[in-house]
Amino acid sequence: MTDTISDYLTRVRNAIKANHRVVEIPASNTKKAITKILFEKGYILNYKFDDSANKQGIIKIALKYHPVTKQSAIRGLVRVSKPGLRQYAGVSEVPRVMNGLGVAILSTSKGLMTDKEARKDNVGGEVLCFVY
Repeated sequence: MTDTISDYLTRVRNAIKANHRVVEIPASNTKKAITKILFEKGYILNYKFDDSANKQGIIKIALKYHPVTKQSAIRGLVRVSKPGLRQYAGVSEVPRVMNGLGVAILSTSKGLMTDKEARKDNVGGEVLCFVY
């Protein structure tokens, strides 16, 4: 597997399309940070890091759905920066997703953060993905 973040996003997308309540993903520090951001922004219901399963560990994510319409809180997950074509954004070029309704996740020198936090901290970095 060359692109683990893309695998993470694809597993979440597939679980949403299949209306699953929980999705299990192999863990890494980057994936854990992305999961924390998704939880803080209200895109997922809950998460659990299970390190006892194996050496690598597993992330269990409880997906969030609307109680009446059964639509997912996550409408779209788009991988922006790919291993063959990295996408970097300076401080002045940090993207806004859907005019502020979505979130761009950036890998900066201060760790993974959203586009709003990057603008506030005045840092740029690699644009990993868009969530809306």
